[in-house]
Amino acid sequence: MVGVIGVAFALLANLLSPRGLNPAANYFPGDNPSTAPTNQIPPARSADGSNVPPQPASAEDSLIARLQKNGLHPLDRAGAEKLFRDPRRQDNAILFIDARDADHYQEGHIPGAFEFYPYHPADYLEAVLAPCQIASQIVVYCTGGDCEDSQSAALFLRDAGAVPAEKLMVYVGGITDWEAAGLPVETGPRNSGNIRNPSP
Repeated sequence: MVGVIGVAFALLANLLSPRGLNPAANYFPGDNPSTAPTNQIPPARSADGSNVPPQPASAEDSLIARLQKNGLHPLDRAGAEKLFRDPRRQDNAILFIDARDADHYQEGHIPGAFEFYPYHPADYLEAVLAPCQIASQIVVYCTGGDCEDSQSAALFLRDAGAVPAEKLMVYVGGITDWEAAGLPVETGPRNSGNIRNPSP
């Protein structure tokens, strides 16, 4: 009885909360477990002809394969840095979108990046939609590695009809790769001016 009351209370609280989960929403657009890529590369042969045990694909390789399977364009650090330094970014013709939650965004994001956490899209769509429709190139990123939030955000924006697929790129290395390279990081809200590792 206590368990039933607890479940009923939890469902009611979720329903009434403005940040509650929508049970009908697809939080992982484009994912299809039956066709998901495996985490193994094909077996190889050694010099003597014997089988070499399969090696697991790196998290980055797996993410690139998933992005390509879903029609998204992967971007490496060199490409992300080139777009970041492009003067068109100052006019919002090139946008960066951070797909991490609010706490991680505040701790540090690519300077000028918009926040768009794909698991609560209604909280961010109003701020992101108009700039996305004007921009010619949009770079979405999250933590990097095996983080899938950037893919989820890009698929949401594309599948909602907000952004054409040809504009969207996903920075595979994410903020972890960006910070490791000593590139500028902004803390606090967007355009706060609080920059670590400012560009020379």
